[in-house]
This record gives sequence, structure tokens and C-alpha cells, in this order.
Amino acid sequence: MKNDSMIPPVDPPSLAERIRLDMDSFTPSEKRAAHLLLSHYPFAGLDTVAEFATRAGISAPSVLRFVTRLGFSGFPDFQKHLREELEAQLLSPLAKASPLDKSQGAPALASFAEAVIGNLRATVENIAPAEFDAVVELLSDPRRHIHFTGGRFTGALARYAESHFRIVRSQVDFIEGQPALWRDRMIEIGKKDVIVAFDIRRYQEDVTALCETAAKQGATVVLLTDPWISPIARVARHVLPAHIVAPSNWDSSTGLLLITEALVAAVTKRLWETAKPRMEAVERLRNEKP
Repeated sequence: MKNDSMIPPVDPPSLAERIRLDMDSFTPSEKRAAHLLLSHYPFAGLDTVAEFATRAGISAPSVLRFVTRLGFSGFPDFQKHLREELEAQLLSPLAKASPLDKSQGAPALASFAEAVIGNLRATVENIAPAEFDAVVELLSDPRRHIHFTGGRFTGALARYAESHFRIVRSQVDFIEGQPALWRDRMIEIGKKDVIVAFDIRRYQEDVTALCETAAKQGATVVLLTDPWISPIARVARHVLPAHIVAPSNWDSSTGLLLITEALVAAVTKRLWETAKPRMEAVERLRNEKP
């Protein structure tokens, strides 16, 4: 029998995740405050009440009601929470507890697996089904050209996604995140293009710049990120956050992989009439003798 005391606690959803899930239930004033906060998360919430109200186009009492609606005792409590999330955003592998710290012990396979399972559960619970379905619809549109991109570590996940989607549909490719490699690609990016970006803490400025440039040219940006939300969210139409905390100096990408494979499965199902012949053609080519 599993000892519940040995199961690592599931990392709670970030405030940004909670806001996105509850957006439809907000009043018009609350939605304006929510959109402002998410547009430059979490920094927008670190202004004074008056500054926040002015930027959101609502009254100061409306801001305080919004903060109370989120479960905070007041604006100082709200800002304290945002500062804590900001610290979590910037946490580096070296800043985490040393794996040699005997008070924690080395993470065994079972305990690490439990943490990953918790991440998977939290990832699913904190993505609105309508948001996921909207991304599936977007990636299933044959008129769209899909470009995957990512950072130092997340680029591997973007490559993984690109490899699968390339078999299922046409007009799919990968864009390197380094500016020297993507700037000349921007001349072809427009309203029919979709940028699917993978970016988790510590967020990469070059990938953010790529997405901002593409968005200015009319492309639709889809972001796969962590609970603290990459700055790319400022220009993203759709955001799918994954939980990444693990008993390690390194973050776990399993939640991002879950979202990726779920998207591949859903898009394959939706495009099956055209995807099946493509997959059959690929198999024939693979079976040809050199």
C-alpha cells in the first residue's frame, strides 16, 4: 500500500493559471484588470493601486475588489504573492537546494516519479479545455503554416513536436531561436503563420524577440510555458502552461511533453482523412530499399 506521507505535494497553480481558468466568470472590470496583469505578468501588479487602476481603465476600488476576488486580504498581500512568484521565475539550478543536502536525501526513482505524476495532474487541471481545443483547431487548419521554436532545452521539445506534425500535415517547420538564424525567416512570416513557442524559466530573450517580431507581422503565437508564464504571453493568443517543479536542481519537461503529445494526438484525429495517406506514404518511403 502506498504511503501518502511519502507522496510529494503537488505544486499549486500560479496566480496566472488561476486567472486564466476563471476569466469567464469575472465582471467586465475584473476582466480589464486581469488582462492588464496577464499582459505583463507579474510586473503589472507591482505598481501602486492608483497606477494599476489607471492602466486598466478602472477605478481603484475595482482593483481592490479584483484582488479580493482572487483571495487576497489586500493589495500588499497580492503584491507579496507576485514577488514570490517572480523569485520563482528567476530561480536557477544552482539556486535550488544542493542535491548533496542530506536533509533532503537523493531523489529516488519512485519519489521523482510521484513528483512528475503530480506535475502531469496539475498541468491537466490548470489548462482550460476550451483553450486546448482552440490550439488544436488552429494547428489543424491546413491554410496555416506552423513554425515550432524553443530555447536551449525546450528547443528539443519543439523539434520533437515538429517531427510529428510534419508527418501529419504539410507546411510545418522549425525555426532556430538564435536571432542570427531567424531574422531572415521573418520576411516570409505573416497572417497565415502560427508560431508555437516553448519557453520556461529562465526565459530566453531571443525566443521572446522572435515571437514579438512574428506577432508584429500578423502571425498567431501559441505559447507552451510554465506556471509563472513566459514574457512571450504578451503577444500570444493562446497559452498552455505546464507544471515543471521536481525534486532536482533541474526542472522537469514532462508536463510540456504531455501537452505536446496530446496536441499531436488530437490534431492527427481531426485530420485523419488527410493524415492517413501522408502516414502511409511515409511508411512506403521508409520501406524502400536503398
